[in-house]
Amino acid sequence: MHTVITELISLKFVLFYILIISTIIVHYRGKVRFKFFRQLTDHSTFMAPINMPMYAFSGVENQPYIKSANFPQLRLLKDNWQTIRDEALQLEREELIKGSDKYNDMGFNSFFRRGWKRFYLKWYDDFHPSAKKYCPQTIELIKGIPEVKAAMFAVLPAGSELLMHRDPYAGSLRYHLGLITPNSDQCHIVVDGQSYAWKDGEDVIFDETYIHYAENKTDIDRIILFCDIQRPVKTMFARGWNKFFGWFIMAAAVSPNMGEDKTGNINKAFRYVYSIRLVGKRIKAYNINLYYCVKYALMLGILYLIFF
Repeated sequence: MHTVITELISLKFVLFYILIISTIIVHYRGKVRFKFFRQLTDHSTFMAPINMPMYAFSGVENQPYIKSANFPQLRLLKDNWQTIRDEALQLEREELIKGSDKYNDMGFNSFFRRGWKRFYLKWYDDFHPSAKKYCPQTIELIKGIPEVKAAMFAVLPAGSELLMHRDPYAGSLRYHLGLITPNSDQCHIVVDGQSYAWKDGEDVIFDETYIHYAENKTDIDRIILFCDIQRPVKTMFARGWNKFFGWFIMAAAVSPNMGEDKTGNINKAFRYVYSIRLVGKRIKAYNINLYYCVKYALMLGILYLIFF
């Protein structure tokens, strides 16, 4: 009995308990939830222990939408939205806001299949060389706000949608500034069941780790400035935690607009990892039950190797 108790309180089991408890907290954190098996294999399950300190020590409300008053520095972007819009519009005219066809953007790969497009300005490190060339005024504005860790122009085409999902990392909050929008309730984002319709010159801040989806049911493309804002946290530990994982995980996921832009190590590896995903798609097309058997067996095997 003593041996069993010792094993159950060993480090590997403690880590396993942390994974289980943090996953339960993430799952029940919002009003909208994935079904059990979707949650089991979602990246939010594996990121849950990393995200817990961000939620526990958050300096802003743990709610789907965050009050703009928490970030007065972002007023600089809103006050200059027309300048930002003009640079985005020029990029759109030159067809430089686009998706990736090279499997070098893991974070948004699934969005491209639905017509979503982007042009990166900054990603958890420095500004993209292409952004410095084509968007000098927007770059100068963003330089004045160090809390902006990532920024891009994002297009949600007419008639398109993005399915329900969570973003992986809670160390940031999401900022949207409407630049060219339908100004219609038919073009909106729904975060944890609460809808927000984009409007020209209006902004919104939300927690992207809540389940959310977006749709544009109009005949007008929507263009926004899309930013990751560093989540304010209350302790030195949480700030260090956020800084480390922002560098270790997020910065390694940088994706290029053009050839001179940097590609992070995660995205360099993604093209090879995605080949496994393609095998999975073929298995799913052949037999969906076999696909899920293989998927859950692999997941349980990985957990067993990690913890046991």
